[in-house]
Amino acid sequence: MEATGEATGEATTADAAADRDAGRVLVGVDVAGTALFAATAVAEAILLDRWSQVLGVAVALVLFAAGCAMFLVGYAHAIRRSRTEEISVAGLYLLAGPAVPAPVKRRLAGLLAIQVIVAITTAGFRTFTPLAFGVLVPVFGLGVNGLWTARHGRFAPRRRQMKQNAGHG
Repeated sequence: MEATGEATGEATTADAAADRDAGRVLVGVDVAGTALFAATAVAEAILLDRWSQVLGVAVALVLFAAGCAMFLVGYAHAIRRSRTEEISVAGLYLLAGPAVPAPVKRRLAGLLAIQVIVAITTAGFRTFTPLAFGVLVPVFGLGVNGLWTARHGRFAPRRRQMKQNAGHG
């Protein structure tokens, strides 16, 4: 980092370009999961056959479980980093602040928005059906956000050291 970047905690242009490529696989997983969810939820809403219901519920539950796992792994990474860096929950999961480069932020936030819109729309289109399981899927997007940011996000250094944790490691 350049001296000005270190003083402010902001990434330089070269660092930002490198950060856009960081976590590309994780962004791809988010794209694939979102596309799979949208396709199965729309098919389930239109067809409402037994096979489409089973498939839709299975996809929603698998994405929810994967999201929970990524959420917790991201949280564990963030806890480790929080000893030396200023990390907020909003910055970690909702991508608030400068920690995530703008192109990555737009893509991850857009995918989360798609998950929420598809979940609410399809569940509202056919109320009291298995489409309601789709409302669990945005946890997948939040988990991806948290894991990406915990691994690749750029945070400002901690302003003061946490004394209560100094002896723990």
